[in-house]
Amino acid sequence: MVGHTMIPTVTLNDGTSIPQLGFGTFQVPPESAVETVSTALEVGFRHIDTAQGYQNEAEVGEAIANSGIARDEVYVTSKLTNSMHRRDDVLRSFDETLEKLRLDRLDLFLIHWPVPTQFDGDFESTWKAMLELLEDGRLTSAGVSNFEPDHLQRIIDDSGVTPVVNQIEAHPFFRNDAARAASHEHAIAVEAWGPLAKGEALKDEVLQGIAAEVEREASQVTLRWHIQRGDIVFPKSMHRDRMTENLAVFDFELTDEQMQRIDALDKGEDGRQGPNPNTFDRV
Repeated sequence: MVGHTMIPTVTLNDGTSIPQLGFGTFQVPPESAVETVSTALEVGFRHIDTAQGYQNEAEVGEAIANSGIARDEVYVTSKLTNSMHRRDDVLRSFDETLEKLRLDRLDLFLIHWPVPTQFDGDFESTWKAMLELLEDGRLTSAGVSNFEPDHLQRIIDDSGVTPVVNQIEAHPFFRNDAARAASHEHAIAVEAWGPLAKGEALKDEVLQGIAAEVEREASQVTLRWHIQRGDIVFPKSMHRDRMTENLAVFDFELTDEQMQRIDALDKGEDGRQGPNPNTFDRV
């Protein structure tokens, strides 16, 4: 077992810290989520990422409550679903999220998507509603997800408050350089979703070759690439052995040359596997 104490933390721009490696629950069905998240906590994960839209917050909360782990040792993130961008909906749905997660405080809450044409394309008011949540002490940090450079600039200019993280699609085939650079320009930490490119990284010859060189798995090499880039990452697996494998990425390093070979896999927009944030409006 890899102890959770081995997982480094990233200091966010509000002075709080987040574990750099976490456990993702996207597409973990509710009927499996309690067991899956419980296993993740057992093997050493202490950062759990969920969302209102994943429809498994209640099960994630049950697993955390049953774990016996002290509340301040588990970092929990959830995200505002796209149909809840109006102020009153933001506040109400956050209450529901806390209730489902069985928490009196959430570590991090994100706007899940900028939904550029829904609600007149107004996500600035949504961000201001998120900031209201910070004021009553039940939310520690607020951030965004899938925000492009202009989206970030709009909410920062409008509110004067910078998100602590931007959770974006990022993997060797789509480095998402523009969103990443804009985030760093504002001292916003980058969280990489889809870090293994829906499993494509495991089959790539370059990543397999580097894995052979360092005597690791291609998945571990890919996660290590993310870690050395400074990204916060949260792979998902429903298998204990793979969870343990994903944690074992802090006792080796990739060389600059190996990092460059992985960087060269980038396909730009052709490598994007998820929706484009400039057009994705699904409620």
